[in-house]
Amino acid sequence: MEPIFIILVVLALAVGTGTFLFLNRSSGGRGPELEPPSRGGVLAPPRSEGGVAVEDRPASDAAGPAVLDREPTVVEPEVVEPEVVEPEVVEPEVVEPEVVAPPRRPSFRERLAKARATFAGFLGRSKIDEETWDELEEALIRADLGVGPATELLEQLRTRVKDEGLETGEQLVEALKVEMKSRLASHDRSLRMDNGRTNVWLFVGVNGVGKTTTIGKLGRRQVAEGHSVVMAAGDTFRAAAAEQLETWAERAGADIVRGAEGADPSAIIFDAIEAAAARGADLVLADTAGRLHTKSNLMEELRKVRRVADKDPGHVTEVLLVIDATTGQNGLVQARQFTEATEVTGVVLTKLDGSAKGGIVFAIHTELGIPVKLVGLGETAEDLVDFDPDEFVEGLLAV
Repeated sequence: MEPIFIILVVLALAVGTGTFLFLNRSSGGRGPELEPPSRGGVLAPPRSEGGVAVEDRPASDAAGPAVLDREPTVVEPEVVEPEVVEPEVVEPEVVEPEVVAPPRRPSFRERLAKARATFAGFLGRSKIDEETWDELEEALIRADLGVGPATELLEQLRTRVKDEGLETGEQLVEALKVEMKSRLASHDRSLRMDNGRTNVWLFVGVNGVGKTTTIGKLGRRQVAEGHSVVMAAGDTFRAAAAEQLETWAERAGADIVRGAEGADPSAIIFDAIEAAAARGADLVLADTAGRLHTKSNLMEELRKVRRVADKDPGHVTEVLLVIDATTGQNGLVQARQFTEATEVTGVVLTKLDGSAKGGIVFAIHTELGIPVKLVGLGETAEDLVDFDPDEFVEGLLAV
């Protein structure tokens, strides 16, 4: 009985399992559908219209969109504030302007080394004796004061030493400085300008002394001081003289009037004066051809230049004789001849820094009564300076 019972149980289980599997396959593998819960948690019976359940009706047959029993939750979109990025402020780099120091005025003491060397032996004396006087006399003559001015200066110095009881070499040097300064202090060294006139400054001298360069340097200074300048290229005989002056005029900011090579200097200078008057310029710097002071015909031509330059609207206020300091006593001879021809009003002493003959200053003052107004202490424009007698003497006799 027991085996039969076991077999029946197994068969029953097999039939039940097969039935279950069959039913499950026929239903599409879906489990029982649950009704959506109603409000309050109670299942509501399905609604029907005309005997057809609304839920079973196709969507196309529905009267309208399904109405929810509760208000839909409105989700506000998250407002993301844009990140405000402050622009980076870049401070501009402040570049300090380069401060250009004005050109330093050259020192007489620095530039008179060669002239000072002539007094080296005398300056080293510790006491005053006859040897001291001999060395001083030699130094004055070597410096080109000339025999006459040197002798006169020594006589006055001996008198001072005796009257004041001077005994040391240092005291003698100081006494010499006082005598020299007093001899140079009696002249007016200003450059004359008459307001409201077309002023003309004539530059005269022999060949090679630096007239054209002096005009260029002085013109630059006058423009910087506010004057309206016209340069007249009256040296029509020296090759490239007009081109050289034109270059200086461009550097200085001045106008220039020039003519053909070999043209009459007087005519060119007069044209420059008329041009200056028409433009309202107050200063004409007139170059003249270098000429030997021993040639009478050339000096006569220079007299003509002087007369023409002084005709209206021109007004000659300066005639500047340019002398090379290295020529020494020969410069004194030049000064005499040019003064007779053109009434020289002042001297420009060039190349003083390279000369041992600075004593020519005293010879010109003493023998001709003409003041040295300007001196050249170097090559640059700033090296043309007003002559200062005190600085000159101190530089000449610096220990």
